[in-house]
Amino acid sequence: MASPLLEVRGLTLRFGGVVALQDVSLEVRAGELVSLIGPNGAGKTSLFNCVCGLYRPQRGVVRLEGRDITRAAPDTIARMGVARTFQNLELFRGMTVLDNLLLGCHRHFRAGLWEVVLGTGRAVREEVAQRERAEAVLEFLDLQAYRDRPVAALPHGVQKLVELGRALCSQPRLLLLDEPSAGLTAEDKDELRYRLLDARRAFGLTLVLVEHDLRMVMDLSERVVVLDHGEVIAEGPPERVQRDPRVVEAYLGVGA
Repeated sequence: MASPLLEVRGLTLRFGGVVALQDVSLEVRAGELVSLIGPNGAGKTSLFNCVCGLYRPQRGVVRLEGRDITRAAPDTIARMGVARTFQNLELFRGMTVLDNLLLGCHRHFRAGLWEVVLGTGRAVREEVAQRERAEAVLEFLDLQAYRDRPVAALPHGVQKLVELGRALCSQPRLLLLDEPSAGLTAEDKDELRYRLLDARRAFGLTLVLVEHDLRMVMDLSERVVVLDHGEVIAEGPPERVQRDPRVVEAYLGVGA
């Protein structure tokens, strides 16, 4: 069996006396769509932050294709092909949709400052390539009509697609989505579900979702990992996980 794209082993994260993650282990294989669920405060976003290099765990290891990235800087991890969206939109609201997407292309820009200032051939070629990539993502997500509009003027559902588009522009191998359906209408959630599946096929993505909408989780996921109080309490196919007594108790606060 092929080695996992993402491997987390024995991860423990503390903030003073508060334990956010306790001996968490999981694997995600290339091409999988895995959901990470659990009650509020279970440690889901903290785990994402450890994978992205924003938090440094006290114990454990995070590997990407076998390479230890536990202590790597966030920009290094991004260059290795890990992209992430946030629970609260982290867009530049005064900038246009196209400009936000171009920021997602930034990690591929190799020309130095003076090459940009002097307009060297490499700088020009890279700028053209970035614009072509951003325009292609605009078309893929049907965002052309919003191309030159400031993000702040757009509906929440469209802003969610812009954030997804910015992540796609970085050409990730692993895409971490933190509550992508938060604040969306039922219609917008259906649109997002379609877009995620389409993007997975078109770009060969591996997806990990933190998500509270259990209908979306059950519809999309091949595997579900459940966290509660910083510990993994269940893992497996959606149908089996939703019947697990520990999961029922974690969500409802009663014994199954």
